[in-house]
Amino acid sequence: MANKEEKFTFEALPEGLDELKALPEAALDSPFRTTALVVAALCNFEKSENATFEMLDFLKGPDNVSPFEKQFIKERLAGKYYKTFSYFAGATPENGYVPTKPYTITVTETPYSYPQENYATMYVTSGGADSPRSIRLRKKPSTGQWFLVEIQCLSDIRVPVEEDPWA
Repeated sequence: MANKEEKFTFEALPEGLDELKALPEAALDSPFRTTALVVAALCNFEKSENATFEMLDFLKGPDNVSPFEKQFIKERLAGKYYKTFSYFAGATPENGYVPTKPYTITVTETPYSYPQENYATMYVTSGGADSPRSIRLRKKPSTGQWFLVEIQCLSDIRVPVEEDPWA
């Protein structure tokens, strides 16, 4: 089975829950759509942690972002807000991870993306990493919606060239 991918394009990235819910992807009816929204919501972290956590709470469905998860996100993005933008087309270390507009992200599934019923691991590729990074999701059978379980795509990537003393 070959990898399947879907591309999502956003004219603007959501800055709050209402903007996120207004996007067609907010139906959360596929793991691809939910994954794209997770990355789009994380891009708002530098502007507003609270608004970002509100969006992530929506994307987690019946769960909420735990205090541990909030601290994890804060630690991973501290001074490195470019990480989240690196998943959009055109973002590279050379241009400081400034994506081309409109914002386009590709979400991929592999033959191993569905390890058990109602769970999925989807992948996004950073312009600053050599391998795709994952986001885990869970399907709620009663609604058919896919919700965020775990953000696994915030590990370090190559620093922007302008910040790299070895560049």
